[in-house]
Amino acid sequence: MKVKRFLCLVAAVVVGLSLSAREIKILTVGNSFADSACHFLPAVAKSAGDSVEIVRANIGGCTMNRHWTLVEQCEKDPNLKPYYGKYSLKDRLLAGKWDIVTIQQGSHESWRPECYEPYARNLYDYIKKYAPQAEVVIQQTWAYRADDGRLKSWKITPEEMYEKLSAAYAKVAKELDCRVIPTGFAVDLARKAQPVKDLPPDPETLRNLKRPALPDQTWTLVRGYYWRKDGKGEWRLTLDPSHLSQRGEYLQACVWYGLLFGQPVSRVTFVPKGMTAEDAAFLRGIAQKALDDFRQPAEK
Repeated sequence: MKVKRFLCLVAAVVVGLSLSAREIKILTVGNSFADSACHFLPAVAKSAGDSVEIVRANIGGCTMNRHWTLVEQCEKDPNLKPYYGKYSLKDRLLAGKWDIVTIQQGSHESWRPECYEPYARNLYDYIKKYAPQAEVVIQQTWAYRADDGRLKSWKITPEEMYEKLSAAYAKVAKELDCRVIPTGFAVDLARKAQPVKDLPPDPETLRNLKRPALPDQTWTLVRGYYWRKDGKGEWRLTLDPSHLSQRGEYLQACVWYGLLFGQPVSRVTFVPKGMTAEDAAFLRGIAQKALDDFRQPAEK
């Protein structure tokens, strides 16, 4: 019933838009892995004839546990505004008539099933209390690239991280009866399907780099290597093996669009600047395959 009700909602005619267009209002309760979904989603939706408004309640690295702790602190002290120094989660929930509120785990805890509850349930109930009309949807985050040092300290591979986080998200989604945005599944599919694998560059290449040169990162799905100044003002080659690159963010936006609007990704015509039409088509195809092949909790 929940899915049917939502599909009826997004299919409604919106005043000021064309008769075929849909508009949805989204609040994200997450972290930087939700921020990245916001970069291209408005343009992706617009190119398909639809419209999306996204408002954020995100904090970098924030886990479900921390979000819930902040809720409890704000309930005790109404003057506390942890989101951007201006808002509590209640403020954000009451600020609009949201169609969708997304939640997700902090990526570093995503593969640990014991870290989800009771915080996911608490957040779900809190959201439904102050935004009862909204559908709570869970974004499945993704595994880090192999050169993320945390994987070595955890003694797991990217493949094992994905398997564990996939199972953890599926479990909590089933318990809460929530749909899942399968971003992590899409990233995993893209890594396996693309002609050049998203692998760390070899150490010899990195040792010989001089600014502004970078290793070939044409096919990376994460940001990878970039140059930035350190605290002393000196340029350092820096690695980000977890946050999505432009390609990854485009893939993420297409997955969000297809799931939340209930429309085929083939409707999307937007291509980010600097991305080839061929690569954009490949990523849209991966997004559609992820949506087609991912088994939602109600389907299991």
